[in-house]
Amino acid sequence: MKIQNLLFALVLVFVFVVASCSSDTENEERTIIVEKRVENENKYSYLREVTDIKQVNKAINMLEKSNWTNAEVSMAYPPHYKFHFDYVEKETQSDGVVYELWVSPNKDKIELVIQGKGKYIQLNKSKSAELFEIVTGEKLSDLKQ
Repeated sequence: MKIQNLLFALVLVFVFVVASCSSDTENEERTIIVEKRVENENKYSYLREVTDIKQVNKAINMLEKSNWTNAEVSMAYPPHYKFHFDYVEKETQSDGVVYELWVSPNKDKIELVIQGKGKYIQLNKSKSAELFEIVTGEKLSDLKQ
């Protein structure tokens, strides 16, 4: 009887471990959908889809942990890029949110606005370079505008 109880307990532990591990894999279908501005117009075309879960999670963490300012900003021109996260299962703060991205004139920083939310941030040089590369697949320093 003790062996059966021990075996039952081990099976339960195994099931819980497998269930907790599988919850990470069901979120692997998260993607970032990126659009780029067409020339100098306020029109956008599909640029790419980021499917690498590590890169997607890194971008989510950067955006959610950033210190956003509550501000309605008016930029001189439309954003260079727009992107949003697309999820199959998990919902996060970034779900359903469109991020508008501007590159600074010196091409060393990016500014972001959360569309329709009144949130603004300018990232420092290192975070700008990292997020820009995740989103666009290009190095910020190599950008030609």
